[in-house]
Amino acid sequence: MGINILGMGSYLPEQVLTNNDFKKFVDTSDEWIKTRTGICSRHMAGWEPTWYMGRQAALKAVEKSGIDPKEIGLVITSTITSDFLTPSIASIIQHEIGAENAAAFDLSAACSGFVYAVDTAKRFMQTDDNLKYVLVIATEALSRFIDYSDRSTCILFGDGSAAAVLEKSDKLYSSFLASDGGGARKLFARNMQQAPEVRIERDFDDGFPEKPMHQLFQDGKEVYKFAVKALPKAFRAAAEKINITTSDIDWFIPHQANIRIIETAAKNLGIGMEKFVVTVDHHGNTSSASIPLALCEAIDKGDIKRGQKIALIGFGAGLTYGSVILEY
Repeated sequence: MGINILGMGSYLPEQVLTNNDFKKFVDTSDEWIKTRTGICSRHMAGWEPTWYMGRQAALKAVEKSGIDPKEIGLVITSTITSDFLTPSIASIIQHEIGAENAAAFDLSAACSGFVYAVDTAKRFMQTDDNLKYVLVIATEALSRFIDYSDRSTCILFGDGSAAAVLEKSDKLYSSFLASDGGGARKLFARNMQQAPEVRIERDFDDGFPEKPMHQLFQDGKEVYKFAVKALPKAFRAAAEKINITTSDIDWFIPHQANIRIIETAAKNLGIGMEKFVVTVDHHGNTSSASIPLALCEAIDKGDIKRGQKIALIGFGAGLTYGSVILEY
């Protein structure tokens, strides 16, 4: 069993920050950022909650699909920047779009989140004959978790959301999901550790570097070394299951972390950049939203057409990685 992407929608916050805007609070420049990351601008959530951005993308996806939201049996939301510890964003969006018959839950796999969520949706549909449609949403507001005094990380991230309505299909499909938990300390943001009134010194070292609550920490060099290997490894693992090669793929849609990572991974796969969808220049790194945002944009532009084979490849905190190969 495979899946069909019935329709997609996206939402980007109103506020846009260019590289020059960062010169106001860190020692950087447009040239410095573009040369090292390929990023020129990114959208930043202002008044928009994470759930609201997901809602907007979901409504567009449902509209493009031409279905009644009451027919959706499951809502899966990928996010690492939820507005709440509980309830799930998926539950909020389920209500907001009128998917009253759907189960709903959030999934946390960082920048691999959309790949994980799509594969999870496929497995639910594979085992439940009554599950007609699954709505998968990736929505992130990373701007609220950034240390804006750290010029090596604050310039990387942006906000946004994208969603897809999936249905069962006999189309081509393969997947591979993995995690290297040994790298968990290379990219993280802490949650609340203890009640504010507790004043007991911690005598336990968990091995994670000290960082203010909720602020993202990234060991850029280590994450880069992981990513350039994980991207080709994830694709090859999924491709081998269905006996296809890079030449069979029309489009690669990788996580949009950094143009250098994408270029190096393309070289490691032995293919040219013309087969890669790249949106990092105007989206920045939007974590799990980056792959569906890039996919949605390429579909809307007419670059990706029905019948073409695409590879979605994620890698990120965890350290998670994975790939889904499917026919659009």
